This record gives sequence, C-alpha cells and structure tokens, in this order.
Amino acid sequence: MEFARTSLFPTSSSSSSSTLNNNNNNAPTTHGGGTSPSPPPSAAASDTDPESGVSPGEGGRCPDHGSDMDWFCISEQKMICSHCAAVGSCLGHSVTRLATRVTAVRNQLVDVCEKIQLQALRIERFVSHTLAAKERALQVEASRAREHVLAQRSHWGQALSGLTQTRTRLTAGQEITERVEEAEGVGDPCDSDKLNLNPACSDSRLLKGLWAGAVLLGPAAYGSADLQFDERTVSPLLGLSEDRCTVTFLPKRPRQSPAYDPSRFDSWPNVLGTAAMSSGTHNWVTEVGQSGAYKVGVCYQSVERKGSGNGPRLGYSDRSWVLSHYDGDYTFCHAGKHRALSVVRRPQRVGVLLDWPSRTLLFYEPDSAVVLHSLTHAFDAPLLAACAVADRSATLLH
Repeated sequence: MEFARTSLFPTSSSSSSSTLNNNNNNAPTTHGGGTSPSPPPSAAASDTDPESGVSPGEGGRCPDHGSDMDWFCISEQKMICSHCAAVGSCLGHSVTRLATRVTAVRNQLVDVCEKIQLQALRIERFVSHTLAAKERALQVEASRAREHVLAQRSHWGQALSGLTQTRTRLTAGQEITERVEEAEGVGDPCDSDKLNLNPACSDSRLLKGLWAGAVLLGPAAYGSADLQFDERTVSPLLGLSEDRCTVTFLPKRPRQSPAYDPSRFDSWPNVLGTAAMSSGTHNWVTEVGQSGAYKVGVCYQSVERKGSGNGPRLGYSDRSWVLSHYDGDYTFCHAGKHRALSVVRRPQRVGVLLDWPSRTLLFYEPDSAVVLHSLTHAFDAPLLAACAVADRSATLLH
C-alpha cells in the first residue's frame, strides 16, 4: 500500500519510536534526559529514506528556525526541526526521526487494512454459505408447507363434496333424524402433518361410514353364521337361547346354579362369542331393541371371569373395549375410562367392525351406517366378541 502523502496519527511512546543514537552523525545529543538533534550533513540531505519514502524537506520548514522539519516530537505529537529538539521548545522531549514515525504509522495502517479485509472475507463467506444454506432450507420447508395445505384442501374438498351429495340425495319424506345422522358422517376439520394424510384426518366419520356401508352391502353384512355365544361363558344372570344367539337378563338368579366352569362369568351379566379373531376383517350385528342397559364390543381371551371387581367387568379393565348404553346415555368404555357419545337416534341394532390388519375397531348403526365410535389400538392377542345385558335381551343377527 502506497501513500502519496502520509498523515501522522498519535501512538503511544512505545510504538516504533526510537531515541536517537549518539553514534549517528545526524543524532541529537542528550540534554537533561531529552534528545537534541545535530544538523544533518549535506550528503544525507539529498537522499530519500528507503523505508519511509520521506525526502529531506518534505515535512516543510520550521517557522522558528527555518530548518527542515525532519523530526517528530512524540511528547507534543508534531513535526519539528533539529534546532527545536536541541535548543527550542521541544528541548528534553522524546523525539524521533520523521521517517521512522512515518514508517510506524504506515505499518499500523497496513495492519488495520488487513484486519478489515479479513473481516470482509468472513462476512462474504457467511453470506454466501451460511445464509444461502439457510435460505435453501427455508425454501424446502415452505414447499413442504404448501404441499401440506394442498393435501388438506384436497381431502376436505372431497369431504365437502360427499356432504353435498348426501344432502342432495335426501328426500323430503325422510325423518329429520336420518338427515342429521348422515350429516354427522363428516368429521370436524383437522390439521395433518404429512402429505399422505394422517389417521386423524383421513379416518373421518364420513370415510368410516362409507367403509361400514360397504361391508353391509356385501354378502356377509351381518357377519359369519358361525358366530354364537359361548355357553361356557354365560353368566348365571343370563339365560341362553337354544340357538345360542340370544341372551336374556334374569332379574332373579335361578335356584340351581350352572355347573362350575373356569370360563364362566359368575358375578357380572356377561357372555363372550365362540370365535377368536386375530386376522382379517370381522363384523357382527347385535339386536338390542328396547334394552335400557347393555354393552357390546370385544375383549381378550385372558379377561378375568370370576368375582365382582373391575377385572371381569366389561369396559373397566385394559382387556376389553365396549360401547355401553345405560340410563339413557351412550359411552365408549375401556380401562375404566368413559367417553360420552353423541347419538341422535336410539339404535335398535349395534354393529361392530374389527379390521385386524389396521387394528381398527368401529361401532356403527347398521340402518344408516352412521359411525358411533371408532378407535385404533395395538391389539396384541386374539379378540372375542363380548356382550353384557342388564335389561331385556340381546341377539346376534345372521
């Protein structure tokens, strides 16, 4: 870096200053702790300093002595001549040659410029690498968010279309409750986390209702004809029909108790189905009629059978999942937790769908295919159809 003309900046007395050596012909002599320069010889006056580039007389003439100002007073931070240092106002001050001072200031400027250049390189690297990478990441995230919104728009557009078609198909002669139930088939809008919609979004009541309706239209609309109640599990509080498809609540226990069987419920009015389910898709419909107290659902084979505690009580242990109707209320029960269900019209029949591959359990009203409740659970053991009746009767339909 070259300077056409160098400005002089204040520095500490230790920065590149040097006291003059008495062995130098141009060096000032010491007076009272200071330095006083002697007039430079004429031979040196015509030479330019190779390190600083300062020529004799470049600093100008001293107004007091008329000599070249080729010295610098560190104490007063100004250019002076050799007479100022020897006998003038700067006698006894710390002085150095002007060329030496210029070299020190130039080196200081070079250091500062190098630091600025390094800082500029760091900023350029930060902008071109770090910020650019962050911008690309934000663009990818924005693209995913857009796909996220488009996926939801598509899903809920289809749901809205289905709802509109359902409303169009309704005739004036239908009951208002049927209209409400079909409209109930569409779930509330919810957010989805992925482009392929998550279960909370795709498993809407409308889609579940369509699934239930498709099963009902199939050849096995009411399940397998082989499904019956297992007489070994029938509680003494229930009576079993000859075809083993109907259980009736007995307000009074029979005088003669049935034979002991480890599979039998002895305190709660429960009964289980005969077929264990651990693969495929299964469905069955239970006629509940005007019964005011019943439970319909599934349980593990390992559910407790004896005693009046919560273990064998359907819906009160972690081994059973049932839809319960009691005292006019409808609830879903599991592990002692009850979830209230909104039912527009009292169902005369309750259907159960179990899709083992997806571990989905669904309760629905067969007449309108309205989903009453659905859940997904990691079932890890075979399931049995379960039923409890504390009022009137319940019948498996074929």
